[in-house]
Amino acid sequence: MKRRLFAGGAVAATLAATGVFAQTMPKSVTRLVVGFPAGGGTDVLARLLAQKLGVMWGIPVVVENRAGAAGIIAAEQVARAEPDGSTLLMAHINSHGIAPGLQPGLGYSAERDFTPIALVGATPQMLICASNQPIKTLKGLVELCRSRPGEVIFGSAGNGSAQHLALELFKARANIDVLHVPYKGSAPLVSDMLGGHVQYSFEGMTTATQYLGGGKMTAIAQTRAKRSRNFPAVPTLAESGYEGYEASIWFGLVGPAKMPQAMVARMNKDVNTVLAMPDVIARLDQFGAEDGGGSAQRFGDFMQAEREKWGRLIKTARIAVDK
Repeated sequence: MKRRLFAGGAVAATLAATGVFAQTMPKSVTRLVVGFPAGGGTDVLARLLAQKLGVMWGIPVVVENRAGAAGIIAAEQVARAEPDGSTLLMAHINSHGIAPGLQPGLGYSAERDFTPIALVGATPQMLICASNQPIKTLKGLVELCRSRPGEVIFGSAGNGSAQHLALELFKARANIDVLHVPYKGSAPLVSDMLGGHVQYSFEGMTTATQYLGGGKMTAIAQTRAKRSRNFPAVPTLAESGYEGYEASIWFGLVGPAKMPQAMVARMNKDVNTVLAMPDVIARLDQFGAEDGGGSAQRFGDFMQAEREKWGRLIKTARIAVDK
């Protein structure tokens, strides 16, 4: 199975041959800003990437955590930085896919204020329930929701979160109505699910795996177009009658707008090299992160398609952010 896409370009090869790469790379320290607390999945992968790139570039690449507002605070900081490669961002679906449609008053333009460098990976979300729930199949769940409109309780990590948007897309495709209860993060949501206060939810694979492996939760379906190799027995929504359903959590490397082309080409090439390293592949597999790599253009096009998709859904479902 082809799991990652890598693209070597003629521009990158030419620049490498002429030595332009060395002239355009940062000279001292590069900060890789992460919009989430230390220890989370995005942070762990950012630190792995930073360590590898620091060796390749011959300079320290230091992870800086600027948690808050689901990655928006970090994105605002990087959008204002100098485009000299000294400040990069681990962009996330929240900051660069969902927030632009959810919060028109953002302090940055996800399209104009950043330079795409490379997609690092995308992970599925899992439709889960506590293992003592009587209905644990997708067909049974849809039938339950249709027989009790507005009564079946779905939790999420918060209004406008990736988990919430996955639910709204499911509601639209399955033509169902449920009771959505937003939480302030995944931890309290999972606690209430285990306590029987919430029946179902979409949750990121990184969080869900620890409960699925322990038997406390059951996975009903997953949200990428193809099955994760970590959960080969769990069907996707796309193959279960909802063709085209896709709601991954993704992250990738971006910098401020107007970064030099040679620098972007070098960074893209090196990220692709890192993603092909066996120890990095193994670490990504632990998080279910797949399909990273490829050209900077590929990542830019991917983010634009995500903004358009979620923007349409937010408008149609009239989703509002927490005040």
